[in-house]
Amino acid sequence: MRRFPAFVVALALVFVLVAAACGGGGGARGAFGGTNARTNVDAYRGLGTWVDVYDYVPGFQDTGKKPTVTPASVNGMKRHGVRTLYLQAAQDDRRSPGATITPKLVGQFLQRAHDAGLRVVAWYLPHFDDLDADVRHIRGLLDFEAGGERFDGVALDIEFRGDVSDSEQRNAALVELSKRVRDLAGDRPIGAIVLEPVLLEVVNANFWPNFPWRSIAGFYDVWLPMSYWTNRNADSGYKDGFRYTDENIRRLRSNLGSENAPVHAIGGIADTAQAADYDGFVRAAKQDGAIGWSIYSYDVTPRSVWPRLGGKS
Repeated sequence: MRRFPAFVVALALVFVLVAAACGGGGGARGAFGGTNARTNVDAYRGLGTWVDVYDYVPGFQDTGKKPTVTPASVNGMKRHGVRTLYLQAAQDDRRSPGATITPKLVGQFLQRAHDAGLRVVAWYLPHFDDLDADVRHIRGLLDFEAGGERFDGVALDIEFRGDVSDSEQRNAALVELSKRVRDLAGDRPIGAIVLEPVLLEVVNANFWPNFPWRSIAGFYDVWLPMSYWTNRNADSGYKDGFRYTDENIRRLRSNLGSENAPVHAIGGIADTAQAADYDGFVRAAKQDGAIGWSIYSYDVTPRSVWPRLGGKS
């Protein structure tokens, strides 16, 4: 091994340190990480939109039907002012046996979005009955790369109850999975897409009893409550975009024990909401200091709604 004069070594070290401080070192575009990475939740800021496997994956369509959302749809998202695409890029389903959905198709969405200046947060719905299988899918999202592009964020959709009916067992599985995902992700921020507290605490306390808010609070970096006021009855008082969103955000932060917890509010369902509810939804999100908001899902969001969400027609 060659030996170099001390001043050359010192100079090289300076260059290395400067490059590191400036974010040098290459890496895939869209990869989330870096110093204090867990506090960097920029991928969840601003206006978003949602796409699930039933929107874009050919194998999940009814016979004779074609996907309603394709990689070309990203152009429409950009025109409407969307900043982040939330893409279901993995699924625990026999129609999708791999760690992620068809990598080529997912890669097309990812590259198209980044080329258009959009960020992409990949999400996955854990089933909790086989944590190794859930971890395999989440690892697939964290490691996914296509053409030098990686996801800007990863989030878990925490709502599925079908495979673990006992709520105590499900809670224990959720806590354990959250620990494993946190270890797997390291300093990379992870989002928690959660059921709305009003549903769990007011509408139906038996839906998911004793949801372990405090036990999982330290494992996630941004919270995405599914404030679907469209699922509530009119006589409940909660079929209202402003009230339902506002109360869910406040209850969520109280449950977490953090009044400043980063929140990205999700509203919907898009094609069953009233126009005024969109205004109230955005007003509540802004009033409560949410870092972003979105409506589920892109496929059913009327074009006329985008300006109400702060986007473009």
